[in-house]
Amino acid sequence: MSEGSARTATGSVPSALPTDLADLVRAEDRISFLYFEHCVVNQADNAITVTDERGTIRIPSAALGVLMLGPGTKVTHRAMVTIGESRSTVLWVGERGVRLYAAGRPLTHSSALLLRQAALVSNRRTRLAVARRMYQMRFPGEDTSRLTMQQLRGREGARIRGVYRALSKETGVAWDKRTYDPDDYGDGTAINQALSAAHACLYGVVHAVIAALGCSPGLGFVHTGHERSFVYDIADLYKAELSIPVAFRTAASEPADVGSAVRYAMRDALYDLSLLDRAVRDVKDLLAGGDELCVGGELDVDRVALWDEKLGEVAAGKQY
Repeated sequence: MSEGSARTATGSVPSALPTDLADLVRAEDRISFLYFEHCVVNQADNAITVTDERGTIRIPSAALGVLMLGPGTKVTHRAMVTIGESRSTVLWVGERGVRLYAAGRPLTHSSALLLRQAALVSNRRTRLAVARRMYQMRFPGEDTSRLTMQQLRGREGARIRGVYRALSKETGVAWDKRTYDPDDYGDGTAINQALSAAHACLYGVVHAVIAALGCSPGLGFVHTGHERSFVYDIADLYKAELSIPVAFRTAASEPADVGSAVRYAMRDALYDLSLLDRAVRDVKDLLAGGDELCVGGELDVDRVALWDEKLGEVAAGKQY
């Protein structure tokens, strides 16, 4: 059912009570993602239900990281209330999850990491420092602190080309170059379809982590100018060990539906590599840099303050 369809869940079940933030499952401990198409998503108690002609399944919304809703999906208001209170991220996507149309809300009340992200990306020196740290994570044991962005891009390009060649040799899947039409998924070769589907799953999970932490998907350090620039930044940290190998190994098995097979394989690989935990840790480390104000309990504090040009913050809810 998690890869397929579903159809009708109606009834007079009352809306669930709002979930206390302290009772929610941490982002890194949640189910990575579930994808559905041609289904009706409803709510029952504190769970969401997905129904089609084959029956109904129940999903504990508080333990769900990202719900990807594909074509032919209908979702009730009750279900969205439950999902929203659980702070799960909902992505409305195109066929096979390749296109993203809309997304959900953060898990945290605090804007600490968002403010840090905005400050870092707005300063040329700190933006370059974060970008270099991102590349350093891909070249362990090497010093990237003095390399320009042009040099770093060249090193990364050579690394990824090497990954493609090695996996092509390992799996026997012919490889030429990465070519695809974002508006016509089925027009690509099997390996390019597999790569598109694998990367889409990775983008969805990373987007959910970024949204859950209250960061902006659009404020990237390496990528820029797109609403998901930061998603692409973080996802690029894992492609060489996750989505690219999954795509090649799945394509080598020549499944009847390469997109569906890739999603199953990605779901297993995401669990095996503990990607949710890693992505949460990496985003915090890159942005907070060890600052306990951003990494610790402040992220869970539900408070609103007023900005002051001299004091930084003053109390809200007070008549001045």
